Amino acid sequence: MLTNTDKTLDHAVQADRQHVWHHLTQHKPFETQNPSIMVEGKGMRLWDANGTEYLDAVSGGVWTVNVGYGRASIANAVCEQLTRLNYYAGSGGTIPAALFAEKLLEKMPGLSRVYYSNSGSEANEKVYKMVRQISAQHYNGKKSKILYRERDYHGTTIAALSACGQAQRMDGYGPFLDGFVAVPDCLEYRRTDTSPECFAEISVKAIENVILREGPETIGLLCLEPITAGGGVIVPPDGYWPRVMDLCRKYDILLHIDEVVCGFGRTGEWFGYQNYGVQPDFVTMAKGVASGYAAISCTVTTEAVFEKFKAFPDDPMNAFRDISTFGGCTAGPAAAIENLAILERENLLENTRQMGAYLEQKLLAFKDKYAMVGDVRGKGLFWGVELVQDRMSDKTPVSEKVIGAIVGHCRSQGVLIGATNRSLPGYNNTLCLSPALIATTHDLDRITSAIDKALETVA
Repeated sequence: MLTNTDKTLDHAVQADRQHVWHHLTQHKPFETQNPSIMVEGKGMRLWDANGTEYLDAVSGGVWTVNVGYGRASIANAVCEQLTRLNYYAGSGGTIPAALFAEKLLEKMPGLSRVYYSNSGSEANEKVYKMVRQISAQHYNGKKSKILYRERDYHGTTIAALSACGQAQRMDGYGPFLDGFVAVPDCLEYRRTDTSPECFAEISVKAIENVILREGPETIGLLCLEPITAGGGVIVPPDGYWPRVMDLCRKYDILLHIDEVVCGFGRTGEWFGYQNYGVQPDFVTMAKGVASGYAAISCTVTTEAVFEKFKAFPDDPMNAFRDISTFGGCTAGPAAAIENLAILERENLLENTRQMGAYLEQKLLAFKDKYAMVGDVRGKGLFWGVELVQDRMSDKTPVSEKVIGAIVGHCRSQGVLIGATNRSLPGYNNTLCLSPALIATTHDLDRITSAIDKALETVA
């Protein structure tokens, strides 16, 4: 491992300060202090440029490194593929793309086609384009509207932000595209005291009200996360998802489930929607597909959707006229094949279910200890802890300063946790945990111990 005495490392730190534009970051402080630079990772551990060791409870900061750091078998698979063939445009085919599609679809009954690109934002945008083209060619331009849910997030392009349910993500980037319409979120904690089953009915009825207001004949797609991620880690109430699917079938609306965060084992199933017994028309994924070892995303759909782009073979405009340059990279599917093999070989979905149950109990114990812990919610190794000023008297969110203090205190203990960030004005008050699927009880004990100490100090 490089140390801070290494001249190469010192140079890299200075080069970063002078030239790199970091994501989601205000750079003014870097005029007088160094940015955080990670140097090495192994398992769930990271080391920064100062040699400080951290336990990573957020899988690379954004729910990505599902199988942990330092996987030589993935790196070797990528190296071997790149020396054989590094790239060919997605208008053609490659062996790793074909083989990964086959292996992926074995995990997704009812779906049959994979379209490759290189980010979650791009994967979602492909869906929007497919729906718009279906509208143009099969519905005379009707059924072009796309419904999305408040608090959900689907990417950072202008089109993806048009389907964003997080006001702060959108702020300053408009005007946005026409034809994107919001439906209410399903966060029971902030909506009602009714039973989960009753709340599910209320939540889906709210979606139906939007459909009826806009006109079912104008709506082509409903786009949802299986569990809302950056909007506060929101698990839908029991009965929600089957009702959503029934609603889409009733009004002939395609159902798109965005699995960019939840996919590839994060919730204890291959995909989040598989916890709920629903059958989507589109599924998108990125992050955990290759655990960050290569850039890859997938837009997966049914044969029925695919056939619509073969309906008029004599029309040169009938095919899906889209291309993703880096959807032709072979490193992505090569890494994804080995990533999937690790998940199977090490039985990491079962580990996620077991460790998720363990983590849930550890987090629920905080509710008995701290009045500022308002709600604990999640599934598998994907959890949120919403903090309020006093759970016993009201649900007023704690300030972002308090959240920042807790995250910072955990970091000072060598544990990296996350929090809702630049999402909803006044509601960036949820701590986020998404440790790698290799997590052990020892890892989770250390993570929750750090949060415990931070809550005690801040409270």
